[in-house]
Formats: sequence, C-alpha cells, structure tokens
Amino acid sequence: MPGADRRDMQEEQLLNHMAEKEQRPLPGRSNHAGNLSQSEKKLQEAICVLLVELCERFTFFGIVCNMILFCTVKLGYRNYQAAIVNMCFVGTSMLTPVLVGWLAECLVGRIKLVCICMFLHFLGTALLPVVAFPFEDIYIDRRHILHTLTKREQKIVFYFALLTASLGIGGIRAIVCPLSAYNLEDCGLKELLSFFNWFYWLINLNSAVVFVSISYIQQSVARNLGFLIPFVSVLMAMITIHMVRGEMIYKPKTDSSLLTTFGVIASALKTCCVRYRYFSGGVTNWLDHAKENYGGQYSETQVESTKSLARLFPLFAFQILYRTCIMQIPSGYYLQTMNSNLNFSGFVLPVAAMNVISIVPLLILVPILECINSCLFSSKDTGHSPTIYIAVGQLSAALSVMVAGFSEIHRKHFPQVEQTLSEEVLLVSSMPCFHLAPQYILLGVAEALVTPSCSLLSFRLVPERIRGISMHFLTLFNGAGCFMGAFFVQTAHAGTQG
Repeated sequence: MPGADRRDMQEEQLLNHMAEKEQRPLPGRSNHAGNLSQSEKKLQEAICVLLVELCERFTFFGIVCNMILFCTVKLGYRNYQAAIVNMCFVGTSMLTPVLVGWLAECLVGRIKLVCICMFLHFLGTALLPVVAFPFEDIYIDRRHILHTLTKREQKIVFYFALLTASLGIGGIRAIVCPLSAYNLEDCGLKELLSFFNWFYWLINLNSAVVFVSISYIQQSVARNLGFLIPFVSVLMAMITIHMVRGEMIYKPKTDSSLLTTFGVIASALKTCCVRYRYFSGGVTNWLDHAKENYGGQYSETQVESTKSLARLFPLFAFQILYRTCIMQIPSGYYLQTMNSNLNFSGFVLPVAAMNVISIVPLLILVPILECINSCLFSSKDTGHSPTIYIAVGQLSAALSVMVAGFSEIHRKHFPQVEQTLSEEVLLVSSMPCFHLAPQYILLGVAEALVTPSCSLLSFRLVPERIRGISMHFLTLFNGAGCFMGAFFVQTAHAGTQG
C-alpha cells in the first residue's frame, strides 16, 4: 500500500500545482500582459474541452441514431423492446457522470479514473462493430465458411459494449468536461443564459451532422461498418485528452458532495419520524432537523445549502415528465418514422435524418432568443424570463406528444407498401414521413426553450459551493425521465397486449 499512497500523493500534488499555476502570474511581465496570457490560456483550455465534448457527443449520437433499426433488423428485437433498450442506454449515459463524479471525489484518483473511463469508452465503441460485422460473408481458402455469432452471443457483446461505453461517457463528462471547466462563476444571468443557449446550439449542430451522415452510412452504405465512425471519434477525444492532460483534469473547488446532500435529507427525515410530535415546534423548515443544534449531525452551512437546493425540486420533478416526452424522438417517433414511407423522389431517407427536423427549430431559435434576451434582460432582472421559457417549452412538448398520437391514428389508415431498410424488406404505411414533421418541430421548440433555461436556473439559484451538486441533481432527474419513458413503453405494451 505505500506505493499506492505515494501515487495518490503525487496525483494530489499535480492537481494542486495545476491550480496554483492557473492563479500565479507570469514573472517578468506586467499585470496586463499576465491577465492577457491568462485569458488566452483559459480560452485555449475551453476550446480543448469543447472539442472533447463535441467528439464525445458525436460518438454518443452515432451510437443512438440507428440503435432501434439495428436492434430490430440485426438482433431480431420487437419494436417496443428496441425502444426500451435505446432509452435505457440514454438514461444510463446521463446517470454515469454523477456516479463517476462521486467516485472521483471519494474513492479513486481523478487522473487514474479518467484513464479507466477512456479505456472503457474505447472498448465499448470497439466492440459495437464486432456485433455488427457480417461474419457470415467471410471467404477463406476459396471456400465460403460461415462464421456466425449466435443471437445470444451477439446480445451479450452488444449489452457489454453499451455498458462500457456509457461508463466511459460518464468519466469524460464528469472529470474532463464539467461546467467548472468553462469558468462560469463570475458570469451574470444574461451571460449564463447566453452560454447555455450557444452551448446546446453547438451540441445540436453536432447531432444534426450525425443524424444526416452517420445514419445514412449505417442504413444504406455500410451498415455493418458504420459503428467504426463513433470509434474514430473516441480516438480523437482520447488524443486530445492525452495531449493536454495537465490542463483538462478538473478538480472541484469545494468539498460539497452528493453524499452530504443525501445525508442531510436522510438525517432530517429520520429525526422527523422519531420526533413527529414536535415537527412543527422550534423549526421553520423540516430540513432544520438535520442541524447539530436540533439533534442532527450536519453544520448550519451544509443544511442551508441543502435547503436552497430543495427549493429547486419542483423544477427537477417537471424534468422527469419533460424528458419522457423528449425521449420520444429516438424511440416512439423513430418507430413511427421507420414504419412510414421514407421514399422521397426515388431516394430512401435515413430514418434518423427525420430527427434533424427537431433540431432545426433550436438552431433557428437560439439566435432569435439571444436578441430577445438582449432586450429583456437588465442588471435588475430577477430571472422571470427563463421560467416563462420553461412553461412554454413544457406546453410545446405536451402538444408534440398529443399531435404524435393523432398522427399515429392517421398513419394506420394508409395502405401498406414494401420498403427496404438495411437490406431488409419491411411492410410499412404508405403515409409520407413528412406528415410527422409537426410533432418533431414542436419538440424541437421545447428543447430550445427548456434545456438551456433549466440549466441556467439550476446553476444560478443555488450558492456557488453547491452548483455542481445542483447540476448533478438535474442530471439525475433527466436520467429518471429516460427510465420513466422506458417504463411507459413497457406498461403500454403490456396493457394493450402488444
């Protein structure tokens, strides 16, 4: 164990040296030159972080874009089963950054954990082409030899690849690309909303490229080798991380953690249950029972931080319903599109390319919202505009799901035609897929309004020391929404007998 302790001490010294290096001015230069150099360095680091983030998201969207088609055609899953697998993978990829962030703070060193997660991400994306590869088409010594994996073996490798890839995603997002890497602490409300708007704008532009290019390659050109493209993207991210590792391993500035927050809540609930007769006496908030002054085991600062976070729980709870609606794009809406007529003037559109219709409103609305924010926001603004955006976005998401229900009824009135997808002939409705455009547009409007505003409120309306914890809670509830969507699909299938 002395060797392990020595490595941990060296790692701690490296992280402390990096933090001191960021704060120390360069010798022999004026303060102005030092500040300019510091700004340039922070800009370079932010660009590197954004590059890694975009590469990681490119990989993620590349895996998700045609997963349902791959599960139904290659693995023989039924439609609802493929939708459940897709939603569970997305939900797991949202939850793993919280888990890995906790491991980095409590159990494992950050540099060591980044290396482990990079390897897992590399392994997962490398195994996906193995599952997709056409083993039945290999010729050896002029003989046609069948090298087939059984369905059971394919599914085992497939699930293992998805699990390792999602764990790798968690490490990169939690340690290499946290929000603290963008130095947002001193930003005002207007600057924060602008940052989140353009941040999600870039991510959605990245996903639009994926849904148009990779989805077409996987569906029509080289469906068995299309998963190699996410693999190459992971390699680019790994090279970037390795080149600037010293500047991209970020350490939290505070000692707050999810365990402390959950401990405060659990201690308050336990005290309330034991002393339920005195619940209304002596305290103004039920979380005060966790304070040391009232028999708890947590300090005043820890409890007050948890109280400010608890005020955001209604916002987080609505995110479960909202995320359930948004998850219809890669699941329910994807299935609707896959079972509609994709033939456009003799060209078969990629199924996932319809997702671009939901991205276009966001790409258009962000510049418009920036102009609106410049006019509405002032130095004394209390933040009512983000709440209005969230309410309108939630309504748009609900309308989208309602329109999708009417579109599904409308779709089933069309006669069936044959359509070739991934070299498989399927019977689909003859209704043109563009009839589904309104539901995609409404969800795109919802995403443009809700996601940046929720991130803004979760980051802004809590003390600086627990902003990371607040974003973790937002991520937890978003992940819960994905699993809730999968539960609804399973329940609807079981309740309607298929």
